[in-house]
Amino acid sequence: MKTKIYSLLLACSTLSLFAQVGINTATPTATLDINGNAKVRTTPAAPAIAGYQILGINSANSEVSSIDPLLIYAAANTNSTVYAAKKTTGISLLSLGLFPSGFRAVNFLAAERTIGSASLFSDTDNTYTIPSAGVYAVSFTFRYGTGLQASILANNPGVGIVRTRAGVATTIDNRPFSGANLILLSLTISETTVNSLYSFQAGDKISFGLTGSTALDAGLLGASVATFYIYKISN
Repeated sequence: MKTKIYSLLLACSTLSLFAQVGINTATPTATLDINGNAKVRTTPAAPAIAGYQILGINSANSEVSSIDPLLIYAAANTNSTVYAAKKTTGISLLSLGLFPSGFRAVNFLAAERTIGSASLFSDTDNTYTIPSAGVYAVSFTFRYGTGLQASILANNPGVGIVRTRAGVATTIDNRPFSGANLILLSLTISETTVNSLYSFQAGDKISFGLTGSTALDAGLLGASVATFYIYKISN
């Protein structure tokens, strides 16, 4: 009799190794399927990231999976708004009716980016489109010709950043080229940078160009260099 009981217990224990167990569910779909919340009373602290996995729940099927902590760190430290470009040839200045008076945009192209996703920039209107609302760090540098020209200060030319929102273009920052009297020569240091922090809304379009540029010699644009970068730093 004892032999039969032991055999039955052994058979049951063997079956349980391959069964799916459900708690609060009659139709488990995993080895252990809990339909409800769970509590863990004690959780010892891990001494380091290496050698440990984090548990995460798949929002589609509620399945628990292990995740490498470094993947979470990488995702949290990826800034998809980062974009930078440099234009050294083929520079021309574009004038659109919606631009503020005296502003002409540099014809940057997505192919001239040095970092960032091409989808952030439009070749149609040569603008960077703000992907999400927040505070952004922006810098724009323009060197006209060789960077040192005979005086061109009549129209007070300089660099500017324009934001277009809901079809309305606004100059959000600008800085003029500076002049220098060097003994017998009156020269303009025609290279300058404008940079700061700016608050934007999703969908804002950002243009980079020159202000008061109508008196500039278009022939010198071929030797000019323009660069900009932009990235989100805060919500």
